[in-house]
Amino acid sequence: MNMWVLNKLKLGILLNVFFVITFSACKKEKVYTYNVNTVTAKKNTGNKSAQKTSTEFISIAYSDLFGNTIPSGKLVTLNNSYSAFADKKLIEDVIVRNFFNAPTPLLGTTAVMRNDPKTFITQAYKTLLVREPTEYEVQYLTTYIAANATLTAQMFYYSLLTSNEYRYY
Repeated sequence: MNMWVLNKLKLGILLNVFFVITFSACKKEKVYTYNVNTVTAKKNTGNKSAQKTSTEFISIAYSDLFGNTIPSGKLVTLNNSYSAFADKKLIEDVIVRNFFNAPTPLLGTTAVMRNDPKTFITQAYKTLLVREPTEYEVQYLTTYIAANATLTAQMFYYSLLTSNEYRYY
């Protein structure tokens, strides 16, 4: 009889523990509601999805830097070089550097870049990337320009012209 009472006691304790755990552990979760306006966030890349052809890249880069169309003879020569070379990023780099060897009237000067970096950055983005820079880009680049005394306007334009985003329209 002692065994029977002991087993019944164990069963009672186990059932009590089971019910205590089951009913005390499960609480209804509170639902919090915040009155927040729905905002649609978009990338500020101008939805660029089509890659420029070699001819488009060369002629658009020339137009962006010089403000007029590239002479057809020069376009053919550069396009042949572009087509004949296997490493496209390297030949783009060479072509852009070649453009900087000539005077480029549309480039802002280093003095303008230092005196009014926000306007300089905004104008460069509008001209080359055909979009407004984000606030983060303006802040980051303004800080970068201030911290790097050796940075020139030509280097800044070079970095945008050789960026991946510039290859798309």
